[in-house]
Amino acid sequence: QELALKSLGNEGLFLFSSLDTNKDLYLSPEEFKPIAEKLTGVAPVSESEEEETPDPDGETLSIVAKFQPLVMETMTKSKDGFLGISHVALSGLRNWTAPAAPMSVLLARQFKAFLPPKNKLDLGDPWWIIPSELNIFTGYLSNNRFYPPPPKGKEIIIHKLLSMFHPRPFVKTRFAPQGAVACIQASSSFYYTIAFRIHAEFQLNEPPNFPFWFSPGQFTGYIVLSKDSSHVRDFRLFVPNDRSLNVDMEWLYGASESSNMEVDIGYLPQMELESTGPSIPTVIHDENGNVVDSRDPSGEPIQFVFEEITWQQQISWEEAARRLEVAMYPFKKISYLPFTEAFERAKAEKKLVHSILLWATPLPVPGSGRTLRETVLESSPVLALLNESFISSWSLVKELEELQSNRENEFYSKLAELHLEKYNFPVEMIICLPNGTVIHHINANYFLDITSMKPEDVESSIFSFSTNFEDPSTATYLQFLKEGLQRAKPYLQP
Repeated sequence: QELALKSLGNEGLFLFSSLDTNKDLYLSPEEFKPIAEKLTGVAPVSESEEEETPDPDGETLSIVAKFQPLVMETMTKSKDGFLGISHVALSGLRNWTAPAAPMSVLLARQFKAFLPPKNKLDLGDPWWIIPSELNIFTGYLSNNRFYPPPPKGKEIIIHKLLSMFHPRPFVKTRFAPQGAVACIQASSSFYYTIAFRIHAEFQLNEPPNFPFWFSPGQFTGYIVLSKDSSHVRDFRLFVPNDRSLNVDMEWLYGASESSNMEVDIGYLPQMELESTGPSIPTVIHDENGNVVDSRDPSGEPIQFVFEEITWQQQISWEEAARRLEVAMYPFKKISYLPFTEAFERAKAEKKLVHSILLWATPLPVPGSGRTLRETVLESSPVLALLNESFISSWSLVKELEELQSNRENEFYSKLAELHLEKYNFPVEMIICLPNGTVIHHINANYFLDITSMKPEDVESSIFSFSTNFEDPSTATYLQFLKEGLQRAKPYLQP
């Protein structure tokens, strides 16, 4: 390592390390491949793609990409005119104004990766197309990378699709939950509608610049395909744009994994792939098996007529999306309602509101919010108590700031104000009455600090450790919820 540093210098070693994926200080041909492709401009066909021998009678699907770049004014750093941020750091983001490939033609059979395994044929029963390999114990993947690893197996089609937006998609995010999950939304004799959700991200910079990670909250969508994957009737993939912020961004400022990292959030109006129509045969045969010209005598393309699909069973898109969300985030086994709706429900059911207020989107990005999500909020005792006694909600600080400044509804404005008064970066857990009065709250960083200490070292008597649970964080969160219930008793008396 010292010799390498001496030979290459800091930034040279940083680039070398980004390519040296197994950290053996030796670049194999496979590891050197991204640089070879960059210098020669030639990308060899990978083994996995060679396996895809086109079926001469197979069908092809035309897909168009629609993309509107990130609205720079929605980034927090824009408030002070990106003061102190070098223009180079944001160059990959600013230059990404159009999809890398506005249109692509793919083989219908490549979409067989979306078909369900034989044990997952019930509606809404999720399975993993690309399994998540990370959890709270494995940590996260390196930030110091520029070029995605070669996709394998079912990753190939997802990599191809995401490459229409940008040439460097990582089909697995650096943080859990990563991968892709799917479920059957509808079923007929010959077709499925498959709903899916993908957690992937893009690397926008290349050497000599430092890495810039662009992580949409999720890619979701559906595909209508035949059960033998020979025909695709419809396909759509998109980043949801219904919240005011939907992308996390992180970029490094120095030549090491421990270098300063800037984090920001922003709004992406559109990132979408859509099929132009059903997949069609590449070669057309008549009833005698003879090849027919794909254009009629007048030169117009032959029009295909497709049979109507009669769905025998189906669930709503909302229900399918919820099942996929719970598969990615088990803590969402209980519903997390929109902010104002949570208070309406709490009032109707005479329950307290359990609210989580975050600075950034709840994405696969490191920090206290992610740690909470993967530990206490997923634990059975906490889920049970939340389900029984609380209405839960999560909100972004920016959304509540907008709600507070909107004077059309004074009650909602006041609810937001009471929340924001108690907020401390990065995540605040709040318990309040249906009228918005905050009766208990704790900052996620403080919570994680006290639960990582030994019980005897915790001076504060606010949170005491229960001996009923081995996991101190679960015990402490239960204590937090129970104390909220206790404090609310005088207000909730009939």
